[in-house]
Amino acid sequence: MLLVLAGYGQDVRFLAALEAANAAQTGQKAGVIIVGIERGRLDVVATPIGNLGDLSDRAREALAGADLVAAEDTRRTLTLLGQIGVQKPLISLHSHNEGRRVPEVLARLQAGGRVALVSDAGTPLLSDPGYELVRAAVQAGVQVSMIPGPSAITAALAVAGLPVTRFCFEGFLPASGRERRMVLEALAGETRTLVLFEAPHRITESLVDMSMIFGPQRPAVLTRELTKMHETIYRGTLAELAARAATDGDMQRGEITLVVAGAPAREGGGDFELMRKAVQLLVKEIPPGKAAAIAAQLSGATRAEAYELALQLKEKH
Repeated sequence: MLLVLAGYGQDVRFLAALEAANAAQTGQKAGVIIVGIERGRLDVVATPIGNLGDLSDRAREALAGADLVAAEDTRRTLTLLGQIGVQKPLISLHSHNEGRRVPEVLARLQAGGRVALVSDAGTPLLSDPGYELVRAAVQAGVQVSMIPGPSAITAALAVAGLPVTRFCFEGFLPASGRERRMVLEALAGETRTLVLFEAPHRITESLVDMSMIFGPQRPAVLTRELTKMHETIYRGTLAELAARAATDGDMQRGEITLVVAGAPAREGGGDFELMRKAVQLLVKEIPPGKAAAIAAQLSGATRAEAYELALQLKEKH
């Protein structure tokens, strides 16, 4: 009787060695056919954030060699594939269906298929879908490979001119003003450079909130439409950027990545957080000048920065 056994990698070699040993002991010819099954592979592929010329040769090869492309938006990925002359089956995998899609994609991988994971633009998983799929593939023993490339995070950091030795990425801020301010409160003392994404229609409100919570003089850089035809980089303090965003319509368009300097070490024991809280309470009851003077004395911060913050709060309320 002829027995066919299938296995992966080391399993195949073990089965072959076992059958050879059995055949040697019995003096018979091997009666088993060992069939090797190639394991599937998940390629996490970074795609351009605006300029098609940034698509690497490896990314092209990964997309061309895939049996299936899992895409955040199949229409956008179909356009990308058409631009590079590649036709592949597509399956949508986005924030609303990833949990349901994972078993289907994982089954393809376990059957030996090769799947390319892409987001709308940039590197998947970074404020984009893909984490659940990658985690499931790793847990299932499927090979996961990275095809590195464009990322708005590193691109913005590279041109910001702010410290990059240590930084943290916070993704998108909450849409709700109250929740957004709570997140910013928690980040106010962060000394690492901050990188954030923000929607164009919320950028003015977010910059105003950051100016009040982080301090109006905190340096920041707003990048818009990186690598695209209308790429623009705005530099200044949070107060300056907030003021410009309120009047510059172009600043409220396109893909935005914001880089904000970390909280500085204060000389003379000045406590900005204490000053900010004091100003918030006092400005409700007394004029901005008096509120700033008292807050500065309590915190050790300068009266000028306390007064600027007091004016911003007064205008907002």
